[in-house]
Amino acid sequence: MNERIRAREVRVIGDEGEQIGIMPPFEALKMAREKNLDLVEISPTAQPPVCRIMDYGKFLYQNEKREREAKKKQKTITVKEVKFRINVDDHDYETKKNHVLRFLDEGDKVKATIFFRGREMTRQSLGRGILERLIKDVEHKGLVEFRPRQEGNTLHLILAPKKDAGAKEKPAVKPAPKPTPPPPQGGAQTA
Repeated sequence: MNERIRAREVRVIGDEGEQIGIMPPFEALKMAREKNLDLVEISPTAQPPVCRIMDYGKFLYQNEKREREAKKKQKTITVKEVKFRINVDDHDYETKKNHVLRFLDEGDKVKATIFFRGREMTRQSLGRGILERLIKDVEHKGLVEFRPRQEGNTLHLILAPKKDAGAKEKPAVKPAPKPTPPPPQGGAQTA
């Protein structure tokens, strides 16, 4: 920028985007100073390097503003965890399954975990059965991102929301019934 440009010649672009031409950097800097603007090197690898006359402070501000807007539109996906035990009761299972469905509806990923203690490690098939049952119960709302996997004394799987799960379905509008023509009047007909 400005005095730090070390090239012998630069291609200059004006503040309104017009091509000015190739000239030494001190002349381009003099032109920029006359307009109270800066000379900024845009493409240093080009032959000759390309510089633009612009308000550098305004340029930085607009870039920062654009990045903030992009961050606002980003959707952050969080991972919610639901813990099960191998001896989970049906009612508890249903409650936790409903939590999983709610999390998937909100667009979050869900990590379902089963923690084994002591002798429960010999009954890992029960834990796998619970997770497989959960996969079948929520397959209409979520996709399996990681199948049930054993790590130490925990068994876990990760479910992700389906793409269309976040969009609410609109109820179908039935067409209005066609009006039926009135019945013919019963009068005497002569032929």
